[in-house]
Amino acid sequence: MLQYPGFNPIAIEIGPVKVHWYGIMYLIGFAAAWWLARMRAAKPRSTWKPNDVDDLIFYAMLGVILGGRIGYVLFYGIGFWAKDVWYPLKIWEGGMSFHGGLLGVIVAITLYAIRHHRNVADVYDFTVPLPTLGLFFGRIGNFINGELWGKPTTVPWGFNVNGQVRHPSQLYEALLEGLVLFVVVWWFSSRPRPRLATSGVFLLGYGIARFFLEFVRLPDEHIGYLAGGWLTMGQVLSLPMIITGIVFLLYAYRVRTPSGNVAIAQ
Repeated sequence: MLQYPGFNPIAIEIGPVKVHWYGIMYLIGFAAAWWLARMRAAKPRSTWKPNDVDDLIFYAMLGVILGGRIGYVLFYGIGFWAKDVWYPLKIWEGGMSFHGGLLGVIVAITLYAIRHHRNVADVYDFTVPLPTLGLFFGRIGNFINGELWGKPTTVPWGFNVNGQVRHPSQLYEALLEGLVLFVVVWWFSSRPRPRLATSGVFLLGYGIARFFLEFVRLPDEHIGYLAGGWLTMGQVLSLPMIITGIVFLLYAYRVRTPSGNVAIAQ
């Protein structure tokens, strides 16, 4: 058993200004995404340029922040919104949804693709490896905040939180949805793949990891289990990702359309 040290969620406090660790993790995640995209754009035969990357990350940032907050309110916080009409704007109270952020990014980079006259599927494939390290840092932020703890456990790596030993589900997610998924998707996308194949791997990998991690993670207290004493909202939202990932992969390797992210060798 490990003792949770009880971190201060505020990293820097100067007068009324408070900088939270969770916000810092978001900034690190965006910086990592920008750096990875620049690396990928610098590869020989890449059809992406540095300015393309800068614009893409800006669109993606808006999608993550707006989609993550709106998604949390719609998926998990309708009850709070019913009691307080201003609740969606109170981002300092916390509450961000990965699935909402994903939908927000899809909308944002679709708009980016249309505006920059790029194939939408190519933009998806270029983008999906980028947020994986951000997922890692985001879950570390959850751990620092002391939120999203897992179920009670007797495993030796469980953390004593307020007198009860619990699974560190945030760290499980940081490992699987973050580092492991990053290695898999980054490696897979390092070679030319059929259009939508990389997006399929990301959706399938994240969906499976999140679905099974929900078995050790406690659902939001105000929602609880949706059915059978085990089905959670996170699992319901992950199922479409798994199905879409499979469909994308089957389509990609049946049609085998070359990716527009790599120039055809002359």
